[in-house]
Amino acid sequence: MIRPFRPGDRAVVERLLATAFETPATTADAPPIEVGLNTALLGSDALIPHLTLVAEIDDEVVGYCISTRATIGEAEALGLGPIGVLPSHQGRGIGAALVAETVRVADEHGEAVIVLLGDPAYYGRFGFVAGSQLGITAPDAGWREYFQALRLAAATDAHRGRFRYARPFDEL
Repeated sequence: MIRPFRPGDRAVVERLLATAFETPATTADAPPIEVGLNTALLGSDALIPHLTLVAEIDDEVVGYCISTRATIGEAEALGLGPIGVLPSHQGRGIGAALVAETVRVADEHGEAVIVLLGDPAYYGRFGFVAGSQLGITAPDAGWREYFQALRLAAATDAHRGRFRYARPFDEL
């Protein structure tokens, strides 16, 4: 089941992201950057509650994604991420279901473009393409084809130019 994030989900989502993005360098004192980023996004004015989602199995939160307000030039857009799934539940389509639901809800609410940083082979199945193919410039030129974007029905010619994530991304 996919549902909107609730404030009571915060601690479990932090643990989920810490587990999903864990590396040998992460510790309790130095969790993955995605944990702090997510906390900042949840407290920012860029938060879009109906596009902050969790996936549950048997009442356990096993997946999460957040989309926040971003811009392309002067036009509004969405920045998708972080997105994570508990390692014990990866490979079961949970991440794909979260992305598909994000696309559906964003389109239903008249959003124009969703942008993310991720694997083109994975996100291509949802229609994402390199942002440069859509005239969208990445904040970091080194992201190349990993800077992905998806135009939705409400997209216009105004959705071209430099992309800017919500302010908490600038503080990374």
